Amino acid sequence: MAHIPITSKLRMSFLAATALLTAIALPSLAQSAEGGHAPTFSIEAPVVLVPTTVMDRKGAIVSGLPAEAFAVSQDNIPQHITSFAEQDIPVSIGIVFDTSGSMRRIMARTKDTLKAFLETCNPEDEAFLYNVATKPQNTSSFTKDFGSIQNQMIYREAGGSTPLVDTIFAAMLQTRHAHNARRALLIISDGMDNDSRYTAAELTAAAVEADVQIYAISIYDPEPHKKPIELREERNGISFLEQLTRKTGGFQITAYGADDVMQVAAKVGRAMRDQYLLGYVPATSSDSGKWHAIKVNLKGNTGTAYARSGFYSK
Repeated sequence: MAHIPITSKLRMSFLAATALLTAIALPSLAQSAEGGHAPTFSIEAPVVLVPTTVMDRKGAIVSGLPAEAFAVSQDNIPQHITSFAEQDIPVSIGIVFDTSGSMRRIMARTKDTLKAFLETCNPEDEAFLYNVATKPQNTSSFTKDFGSIQNQMIYREAGGSTPLVDTIFAAMLQTRHAHNARRALLIISDGMDNDSRYTAAELTAAAVEADVQIYAISIYDPEPHKKPIELREERNGISFLEQLTRKTGGFQITAYGADDVMQVAAKVGRAMRDQYLLGYVPATSSDSGKWHAIKVNLKGNTGTAYARSGFYSK
């Protein structure tokens, strides 16, 4: 059997490598075979892989779509999809659980949300827990014992300031120790921050570059006598979570009641695992360190595709 070493500037899937060998390497293989020499190839191809989640207009996760249903562009230039797969693989999940003072009224339902999400995890998944408190707290390292994570929160009470951005930043760094190829963060919070060293813009830039998909669940607080400043802070918090999650290929979702918690948790759990993996070779070359915007659309406008917003070339 011929030995074919393949190198790549970015991660290359087996299907992408196969597509490139078919287009580029097979003619050389035939020539080498005629000459009686064992063929060896070295391919420098900037294959870009884009994990993508699809939701229909009712917010349900969509599976079973063909490659032809997707349109991918980089820097507004249409790209040809060279590899395509639908995957359900183990995930390494970092959970950022907000226990700061702003969560006091909804802490019970927030704990229910964490419990419901952990119940959606597969045995092959792993997770760790960071608490948003006066200082970011690494409550649990990566583990497959999800019951131990839940037990950490049973008697936890809300209080203190809210360094949410700093805690997400710390959790994102922790994902470097993941054992699974797919990494994700889940934020359970109202999105408010009043005590972080890093800015939201710095966090977003680092998250996009780290290639970690971020999801967020917020609990609706129906308190009728909120002050205007509280309402404004809530809106700003949700807006921050929406922007952060969309930039990284995830999404923000709100649970409006106790009956909604299970559905929301299940949707996020499925979105982390049931994804399409789109691969393409950029139509144009680029300088190292340059930002490239990615856009994934569904043809026919039948739903919404959630994918990372771009990458920095290596």
